[in-house]
This record gives sequence, C-alpha cells and structure tokens, in this order.
Amino acid sequence: MTDAFIYDAVRSPRGKGRPDGSLHELTSVALSAKVLNAVKERNGLEGHAVEDVIWGNVTQVGEQGGCLARSAVLASDLDERIPGLAINRFCASGMEAVNLAANQVKGGAGHAYIAGGVEMMGRVPMGSDGAAIAVDPTLAMKTYFVPQGISADIIATEFGFTRDQADALAVESQRRAAVAWEEGRFAKSVLTIRDQNGLTILDRDEYMRPGTDMQALGALKPAFKEMGEVMPGFDKVAIMKYPHLEKINHIHHAGNSSGIVDGAAAVLIGSAEFGRAHGLKPRARIRATAKIGTDPTIMLTGPVPATQKILKDSGLTIRDIDLFEVNEAFASVVLRFQQAFDVDPAVVNVNGGAIAMGHPLGATGAIIIGTLLDELERQDKELGLATLCIASGMGAATIIERV
Repeated sequence: MTDAFIYDAVRSPRGKGRPDGSLHELTSVALSAKVLNAVKERNGLEGHAVEDVIWGNVTQVGEQGGCLARSAVLASDLDERIPGLAINRFCASGMEAVNLAANQVKGGAGHAYIAGGVEMMGRVPMGSDGAAIAVDPTLAMKTYFVPQGISADIIATEFGFTRDQADALAVESQRRAAVAWEEGRFAKSVLTIRDQNGLTILDRDEYMRPGTDMQALGALKPAFKEMGEVMPGFDKVAIMKYPHLEKINHIHHAGNSSGIVDGAAAVLIGSAEFGRAHGLKPRARIRATAKIGTDPTIMLTGPVPATQKILKDSGLTIRDIDLFEVNEAFASVVLRFQQAFDVDPAVVNVNGGAIAMGHPLGATGAIIIGTLLDELERQDKELGLATLCIASGMGAATIIERV
C-alpha cells in the first residue's frame, strides 16, 4: 500500500461569525477559493496536478449548498479538470476530508488531493438545514435527542467535572492562543485574507479574548440551563435516558464553549511519487485514520472511543503519542479525554483551541491537523493525534508522523 504524506497545510484566520466579523462579506465559495489558491501558489501546482478536491462543510444550504467543493474549484485558479466532492460528517467534516483523501492515495486512487473544508457560520446559520435528527420526532424521540450544549453538560455531570474546572480550561486556552500568536507559531499556515484591491481583510484570529480570567467567566450564566430545566425541558429527556444522574449540572456557557466563527482550511496530501514529480518535500505521513459511532444523546464522547480504535488499529499506545489536538467544542469534551487517558494537559492543545479561536464547523478538522503538524515541527516531536467529537454521536481521529 502507498504511503500518504502531508505536503502543506493552510488556513484562513478565523473571523467572528456575525455581521461585524471581518470575513462576513466573503461568501463560502470565495473564502474557499482563496485557500485553494494559496495551496496552488505555495506548491507550484499547474494543470491537473491533484485528483480531486474533497471539501467538508456542515450546513449544506444556501451558499453552502450544492456541491460546494466543485463551486470552490471553479471560483479558484485551479484547473477546471480537477473535480470536487462535498462531504458532511458534522464537526469532523474537514478531518474526514483529509482522512478520505489519504486513504484514496494509500489505495492507489490518484497521487494527490487537496482536502479540507469551510464554514461561514455568520452567513449560513448553524441548524438552518433542518436536520432530521433534531426536527423529525420519530427519530428525535427514538434517539433521546438533546442539543449539544445539554450533551456537554451531561458529560460534566456523568464524569464529575465542575464549573471551575471548565472555566480554568477555557482561561488556559485563551492564554495559550495569545502566546501562540505573539510568538508567531501560526505564521507558516495562516493566510492573510485580502480584498480585490489587495487590502488586508483579516490576518489573525479575531475571536480571541486574551484577557479572560476566572472572574470574568464566573459572571456568565450557564447557557443551557433554561432549555434544560424550563422549556423545552431537555433535562427530562436526558434523565429518561440516564436515570442514575437524577439532575444535570449545567456548567457550560459562551466562555467555556467553542466560538461561532467563519473560516476555511486545506491540506495537500499526496504520494511520494507526487512529491518527487513536483519537487515537494513531505512534512508528515498520515499514519492512521479512524471513525466510530457513539451514544447519540451524550453525543460528544466520541474522541475517547475513536482514539482507542485508532491506537488499536495502528498498534500504538497513548504513551507513544507526543502531542494531541482535541477539538474544544466544549470544555467537558477535553476534560473527559484527559481523564480517560490520563494524559498531561501540557501536551493537549498546546496553542489553545476552539474555545479561544473558534470552531468553523466544516473547517476545524483540517485546521487542527495543520496546527498539530506545525507544533510537531516546532517541538521536534514525532507523533501527533488529532480528534473531534461529532454531532449525533460519532468520533473521528487522525495520527500523523513527521518525516
């Protein structure tokens, strides 16, 4: 089987996902095209250089509808002979795009792919696609559906995490993100987004709040307490599924949950032959990939079984991994990962995460793979694992190895 290598990883800065956000005037297609153009230019790709563009995005309606991947290719400077595949595995869409591309290369179905994703959350509101899991009562009742914020609070209740622990993780995420930007750790990967006149629109993640402290977070009200306890009363649904809990402890709020932002990211994946043909040096080998289904009510525990599966499949142990990127969808997700594997928090999300910088749903999986690669290089480490929780109860993971 052919090895699949990462040759490049690029992303846009993450803009506030609302009308006053810097990227708000760009469409999903336009931002995707800018990222694709960067991959082309940085790596000197001409003609039908890659087999396909696999592009993840979650809310596939409006401007993100249709085959957004093909639209992005046509809007970019890539050759029109390169097709596009739009995929959706909720929050892991960008990672699944990378994993799918890697496995295509490994299987001999083309020498190279561009994979990643986009989400313009300020332009295409989350949930506006009317997903059956949430709105079809025959499915929602069968699966004991609750919103993700309730799921995050169920994790906190089930595994004993306190509001102070969640807030402390959030404060540390903000601190680490600020240090990473101050030290230029993202310089290799983050593009400067410019308008048609060449003027800078955004050159750094704008969602960050580096001055965040425990006192500021302590003043915030739990975001999901009312929907859980009052109307529509999702706590009762949760307790029907998990009667041993008796009461849900609502610890999450805007400050210890992932930010709603706009962003796009891409990873260039290819065989050794592709690299030789284009004069490119591989940066990492995609060692293993995994995905798994999990309990759809607690929903967000997927990083644990996905990591267990990928380690077993690859013959590795948790101690073999040097660095981890665990998407900070909610603080309890990361706390549960650290608890389950007894990993040192110092090697998890070294440069902060989605609590500080935001979670553009379809792009995040590709973003954290790129962030992990940059940090492995910065620290001169060998193996890294990236993983995400996924809506409706799934998990995904990727292990990369520097070469």
